[in-house]
Amino acid sequence: MRIYLPATVPMLRELLDEAELGPPPLRAFAVTPAVREWYLDAEVEELEYAALREAAAASLRLLDTHPTAARRRVVVVADVPDEQVKPRSDLERAVVEVSASVPLRLVAAVHADTADAEPTVRAAANVVLEADLGSADSQFIVDEAEGYELAWYATQEIGALIELL
Repeated sequence: MRIYLPATVPMLRELLDEAELGPPPLRAFAVTPAVREWYLDAEVEELEYAALREAAAASLRLLDTHPTAARRRVVVVADVPDEQVKPRSDLERAVVEVSASVPLRLVAAVHADTADAEPTVRAAANVVLEADLGSADSQFIVDEAEGYELAWYATQEIGALIELL
């Protein structure tokens, strides 16, 4: 199953250094049966894009808890065995729990913000919890960050991406 793991730049460093992301359980996003039901007429690409966007939003929340990380949302895309993935629709439609570490060899790509998004992402990371608690002003700032598209990077580009940040 293709999963979208919210991450940070230090987590990318861990992925390269340890050749895996872990320890389990890991929270990720995927095209779950609940997502398919919700987006009944959507194409697979649209569903995957929705899961990617959810993971990017979760990455923003990770930035709030990692104040020294580069202010860029990061999503690691991996193809893991289906038996390692359990849907958690009790949390959100696209949330899954991964029962094993994700080895680098299963990573298909990485998506990350570009430099132009960094000031907006920084501002959003500073207020994301207030937005979650209902602040309309904070939600506006978070929505601005979500307006930036993440760039795509091949797995062999992860090291160079980290060096840029």
